[in-house]
Amino acid sequence: MSTVLECRSLDAGHLGRPVVRGFDLSVSEGEIVALLGPNGAGKTTVLLTLSGLLPKLGGSVSLLGHPLRASRPHLVTRLGLVLVPDDRALFTTLTTRENLRLGRRRGGMGVPEVLSYFPALEERLDVKAGMLSGGEQQMLAVGRALVQGPKVLLLDEMSMGLAPTIVESLLSGLRKIAGDSGVAVVLVEQHVMLALEVADRALVLAHGEVTLQGSAADLAADRERLENSYLGAGARPAGNTASDIVAHMARPA
Repeated sequence: MSTVLECRSLDAGHLGRPVVRGFDLSVSEGEIVALLGPNGAGKTTVLLTLSGLLPKLGGSVSLLGHPLRASRPHLVTRLGLVLVPDDRALFTTLTTRENLRLGRRRGGMGVPEVLSYFPALEERLDVKAGMLSGGEQQMLAVGRALVQGPKVLLLDEMSMGLAPTIVESLLSGLRKIAGDSGVAVVLVEQHVMLALEVADRALVLAHGEVTLQGSAADLAADRERLENSYLGAGARPAGNTASDIVAHMARPA
């Protein structure tokens, strides 16, 4: 598989101050890479920088071998790198159908193809996005990204506010989309173990630096190592095992 997205020694942050330093990432066609880590680690900052919403402070980003120099989100999107933010950014007064049609670009999926991945939306096409359930809104947000014809899909906390069972369904759908279409996916996700079930590889970001990376299967099999990198040394609450903490992060009540 060919590399679609690559960044080297990326420094990212706000107002000229880096919160992520020396970040390296490569993602291939059809591959899902999970970007994990505690709140404040810099995961969203990385996605915003890759998508052009924040200027990079150092390093390089390339898409299909071509450097991304401009911090102009609409140009980055046209080139094939599409962000689904954690707030979903839907047009809530427009219907599901209108949201999908409004975002469509040449080469993107058509509405019927989106519905094949998210059949629950078929009966909701004429319902305003603001009236959809949280899970339906997330399906629509991903669908609207797909109609733009992405080469790389950046997903920021797609599980926000959703029950774990709905998250499982969404993530399994994402795995099928990546496999069928070849779109590369960078997934920021709080449900650690669920993300590792569908991802090919994963990186853990803590204090602005990558503390652990490897195949998703290997990381899922070594929960104590995962917890140590995720929470940091000395962060384990008294009386809790690594398995307890990682399981809690994976499936919160």
